[in-house]
Amino acid sequence: MCRFVIYKGTSPVQLSHVSKYLELRRVELLTRVSQLLTRPCHSIINQAFDSRLRLDRRRPINGDGFGVGWYDTVYDEELGSQPCIFTSVTPAWNNANLIRLAEKIKSPLVFGHVRATTAGSLSLDNCHPFVFGKVMFMHNGGIADFHLIKRKLQSDLSDEIFNTVQGNTDSEWAFALFLAKLPNPHAKSFSPKILQQAMLDTISALNSYAEEYGITEPSLMNFCVTDGESVVATRYISSRQDEAASLWFSSGTTFSEYMTGGHYKMTKADKRENIIMIASEPLTFEKADWMEIRTNNMVVITPKMNVLQIPIIDKFYVSPSDPAALNRGTDFAAAKGLLSPRNSLAPVQGRESAPQIVI
Repeated sequence: MCRFVIYKGTSPVQLSHVSKYLELRRVELLTRVSQLLTRPCHSIINQAFDSRLRLDRRRPINGDGFGVGWYDTVYDEELGSQPCIFTSVTPAWNNANLIRLAEKIKSPLVFGHVRATTAGSLSLDNCHPFVFGKVMFMHNGGIADFHLIKRKLQSDLSDEIFNTVQGNTDSEWAFALFLAKLPNPHAKSFSPKILQQAMLDTISALNSYAEEYGITEPSLMNFCVTDGESVVATRYISSRQDEAASLWFSSGTTFSEYMTGGHYKMTKADKRENIIMIASEPLTFEKADWMEIRTNNMVVITPKMNVLQIPIIDKFYVSPSDPAALNRGTDFAAAKGLLSPRNSLAPVQGRESAPQIVI
């Protein structure tokens, strides 16, 4: 099953495969994408063929393509504000063009995705991230019995948005539905509230379709979207009894290699958040660096690097104070290779100097 990672920083990440570690020089933070995509011992690229936490015995290798999306560091009127996307159907760990491009590109916001085909054919059109204007979108999971609701979803789209879909995955059609929920998908900017509400409306619509067509299998909707300034990510399942696909969060001042062999850790020199990462699986085995996002919650990263964790309150929401929240089963998501074993990395609470999570 697929995996994704998100990087947002106060300064650009260099898409470089050759730099060894992140440095903090004067007031400039130079984060290199090798720290994000390749060099950590449990980077998303290594997870693609050697996952240690999510164990998918059906599709143990995410070799059905990958994608990287990023925004320009400095706005250029001629180039526009839309993100750049590089995708390939080759395995991410064996793509020379990715390495060449990475050496020359910097960005303060990067989306990375590796794919194992479960819906849709093996093609460039089906590789994440997906883009419309300045909006970029990824999905990890699956919409249950999507073929039953596909026509209904399509009928709720404008002709323009319908015609933007190039592939045949449930993920891209979910993105089209998200665009339809925006007040104006062509807007030059989107507030965090607008992105948050469109995401909630998208999930609500997909649940309504499932109910209308009598679909009982849960859908796994770990969605993430950005406009280059704000980020909204969800960890969600349409079930009160099951855990959603795993999703983790880390933040700090630097993300650096403390021991050879790709052993990285997040450090925090002050109260500021210079780096925020969200990932399907932790990029390191440093338990104190990562917090598990709760099932059926949304994480919002604002342009000012504030982080909010907000419950998605609907009929599938279970309050943390309800004992049932501790009894959600892991078998459903684990069988699809979308959930780490419970004891591999426990949620971290009350870490000294941890970012404040507003519920």
